[in-house]
Amino acid sequence: MRKQYLHLSAYSCDKCHGPVVSASLAVRENAISKETDIRQVGAICLSCGYRQDQATEPARARHVLPMEWDPADAIDLRHLTTAFVEALNRAELH
Repeated sequence: MRKQYLHLSAYSCDKCHGPVVSASLAVRENAISKETDIRQVGAICLSCGYRQDQATEPARARHVLPMEWDPADAIDLRHLTTAFVEALNRAELH
């Protein structure tokens, strides 16, 4: 039973110390398998728009528990990633 999971994490921005939100999608073939097909969706600081892809020392990322995320049948998973990146780009302009 193949399932997709959304992973979210947050950490401090190196530039403004605001919250950076990072997301990825992964697939599990069954309940006990490792995740495969891991795709980084993107990361952006919600305060200044800086795209910091990972937390730097001494800051630590805070992770939200992975949540099952059912993709729509008519939408290719790559389009979901593209839509999120486009949303990040729009946020960066403001």
